[in-house]
Amino acid sequence: MRSLALFALCAAILTAADPAGFVMWKGPELRGFEQKLALKVDQKKMASETLANYGNHSVMVLHREASGEAEFHETQADLFIVQSGEATLIVGGTVVEPRTTAPHEIRGPSIRDGVSKRIGPGDVVHIAAKTPHQLVVADGQQVTYAVVKINAE
Repeated sequence: MRSLALFALCAAILTAADPAGFVMWKGPELRGFEQKLALKVDQKKMASETLANYGNHSVMVLHREASGEAEFHETQADLFIVQSGEATLIVGGTVVEPRTTAPHEIRGPSIRDGVSKRIGPGDVVHIAAKTPHQLVVADGQQVTYAVVKINAE
C-alpha cells in the first residue's frame, strides 16, 4: 500500500503543470533552429524568431549566413548562447558611420578599434548596454545563437 501511495505521488509530481512564469527550451529544440531558420533567411542572410517577451527581457534565436551590421544598444544588454556554427564577434571600439535605426538603437557598417573574439557552439557571451558589437561570419559559414535581450533601464 505504501509503495502504491509513493508511486501515485511521484506520478502526480511528474505530470504536474509547470509553475507560472517557467519556460524551458531544451537543447535539441534550440539546435533545431539552425535548419528551421536557414529556410527563412532574408536578403541580409539573416533570420530570427522571438521565443518570448517578458517585459524587462526577451528571448530570441538568430541564424546568420553573413556578417551583420555593427550594433549599439543604448538601453539593452545582450546575452548570446551559441548553438551552432562560428563567427568572429567584434566588441568595443566605435561604430563607423552611426545611424539611429530605432529608439535607443544605433547601427553602422563596421566597428573601428574593437576587439575580435572567435565564438562557437556552447559559448556564452554577455555584451553590456552601450557596448558596440558586430558578428562577422566568414563566406560559406553560418552561426545560430539564442539571444536574451535584457533591459538595462
